[in-house]
Amino acid sequence: MQSLIFKITGLKDETSVRALANAIQDLPSIGHVEISLEKGEASVEHGRFVSPDDILQAIIDAGFEAEYSL
Repeated sequence: MQSLIFKITGLKDETSVRALANAIQDLPSIGHVEISLEKGEASVEHGRFVSPDDILQAIIDAGFEAEYSL
């Protein structure tokens, strides 16, 4: 599995953290997801059946702004 860090804009509280986690975990081939409200980051382990852009799109579709770097 690969691991990526996404910088997330728009996390306000634990409810938004749960919404984001659910959006990411709905994707195929997602391993561990850890979201830090304080840092505004999401650490996502993913397999080869989902691309970083797929994860980014799921975050955007959930109502957040995000970016990542490889």
